[in-house]
Amino acid sequence: MANSATTDEYVAALDRSPRGSALGELTATRVFNAPREMVFRAFMEPEQFVNFWGPAGTTVSPSGVTIEPWAGGRFEVTAVVDTDATEFPMKYVFLAVVEPELLSYRDSVSGIDSSLVFTDLGDGRTRASVFHSTGRADAHL
Repeated sequence: MANSATTDEYVAALDRSPRGSALGELTATRVFNAPREMVFRAFMEPEQFVNFWGPAGTTVSPSGVTIEPWAGGRFEVTAVVDTDATEFPMKYVFLAVVEPELLSYRDSVSGIDSSLVFTDLGDGRTRASVFHSTGRADAHL
């Protein structure tokens, strides 16, 4: 399945940006041996999402996840530190959702924008690339 023109244009704009060389920007990419729809769904379903969100040493419960997958919808996660039960709530707002191609969201506290692009590699694999940007060249992630 090909990306929509909207997603293709978005990724092309990201590719023209000075990612990797500018302060305040970070890109990470991973290839999954699964179809794009399945990888996208893993991010949208709290029962699956909790298996990969957060750093080692933290736990996220499905009850600590709110995902409203539409522009303006909430994306909220509470991670709990395993050793002392300290809670770290994270609150985001979806800027765009194009199923199964794109999720774009903004951190409500820091203002960091993130975009997660799912690319069908055509052989049952999916490339997921996340782009984080503060929008300020003098900021650090």
